[in-house]
Amino acid sequence: MNERDKLRKFRELDDAFAQALRELDGGSRQASAPPVDERPRFEDRLHALMSEYALSQQCVLDMLTTLTRLKHLS
Repeated sequence: MNERDKLRKFRELDDAFAQALRELDGGSRQASAPPVDERPRFEDRLHALMSEYALSQQCVLDMLTTLTRLKHLS
């Protein structure tokens, strides 16, 4: 995998985390939850990226917790 591919994959992972944070905040949609058909696609993509980057669920949880705390501090 070349550097361009790595950067693209990182951006996809970053976008997935940003989307997850928006959904946790409830700020990404007017409705309270995404449509049922969107959630499995998001989860599948997130799990694929976690697998590709060898990230454990705990690592992702730690990252999201840190990002959430930083948001509250700023």
